[in-house]
Amino acid sequence: MGAAAALIGVAAAPAQAAEVAYLTECQPPPISGLPPVEGTTKVAVEAPAEAAVGDEVAVVWTFVQAASKNPDILDLEADTMLPTGTLKAKGAQTADIAMEGTRTNPPIPKGGDMLLSAMRGTLKLTAPGEVTLTPDAYDINVSKPISTDTKCAPKEPVEAAATIKVTEGGGTPTDSPTPTPTPTPSLSPTPTPSDTEDGGRTDFTGKEVQIPYACKTPIGDKEATSPVRINASKDGGSYDLTVQFEQSVMDSPAEIPKDSVKPSMEVVLGGDDEGTVRVEGATNPAPIKSGDPIEIPDLKGTYKPGATGRATLSPGVLTVEALGTTTTCTPTRTEVSLTLDTEEQEGGASGGSSSSGGAAGSAGGSGTSSSGGGGLAETGAGDNGTLKALALVGGTAVLLGGAVFTFMPSRRTP
Repeated sequence: MGAAAALIGVAAAPAQAAEVAYLTECQPPPISGLPPVEGTTKVAVEAPAEAAVGDEVAVVWTFVQAASKNPDILDLEADTMLPTGTLKAKGAQTADIAMEGTRTNPPIPKGGDMLLSAMRGTLKLTAPGEVTLTPDAYDINVSKPISTDTKCAPKEPVEAAATIKVTEGGGTPTDSPTPTPTPTPSLSPTPTPSDTEDGGRTDFTGKEVQIPYACKTPIGDKEATSPVRINASKDGGSYDLTVQFEQSVMDSPAEIPKDSVKPSMEVVLGGDDEGTVRVEGATNPAPIKSGDPIEIPDLKGTYKPGATGRATLSPGVLTVEALGTTTTCTPTRTEVSLTLDTEEQEGGASGGSSSSGGAAGSAGGSGTSSSGGGGLAETGAGDNGTLKALALVGGTAVLLGGAVFTFMPSRRTP
């Protein structure tokens, strides 16, 4: 499955590749209720045969065979699967190379082979000698009908799939692709200013980060992972924040009354500042019919810096009020989405919290929650910047994006 990968930007020596196979255990998403699956992963790794110290070389990981097939539950749509993984560099230097593919795949029927895109990464060579490249663990994210992750790891020692002979050299960079971002949290990323500036107001775009949530819901404890992005727009000394949940869409399993879903979040400050900033989304402005997509605006609030320096912003506790119930989702770990250069403002954050209307931030959304029976809660966003996502599992509406799960009671007839 998948043709041989093409190496992008090699040094002087030609590319060389080898295929390895290894026993792998894959953990299906917890929501599936499926047990771990063991199978054989077959991988071809392509890299330059020779390069020099200082070169940055591109490597490609091609899936010849994934360890498991698509379970006999549902068909997977085209362009819904994104593989990521780690390639181990050993020998003259050691490194974990972050590999990432693209969300490109053909439709995959129930029980069909998992046809995954090739993954790419880069390695900066730092020492002469032989450097071996060995496949390690990989994850498969499926974005629809809900975002889920299958995690696969070797169950036995894996042989090296490629070897680079590294010589002393001048360090001429290869024509490699943009480096794949590593998953390690740091004070980066620095904000990316947009081209839009109006009266000193500048927009900054954060990176998408994968946040695992542990949720306390009306039907018990639930866990799920949500992709989140924090953006900012500078207004004087303060920043208007927008939190987006990048998520796939599913339709509502039941009719939802007007003003029934109200999400909010505490954005966590770090670096030179501390505290939290509360951001909120407006309630649904109109009833949502069964079968229609749920749409909730982005979460918005205002960050007033309490320190001069560099402040980091990370997703924090998510709360969803819906139909008289409250669901609280706490990150089991978080990651920096945005870093801002700040100047201290009077009454700014620096240890404060806006959860009770303090100076650290103010809500940008509005609306009230209705007090109907049962429960519903939802987060997630599509490309149009709205929070969308519902999945019906048994008698449970599973809302992923912020990973909120709530029971939908059946209607009684007279």
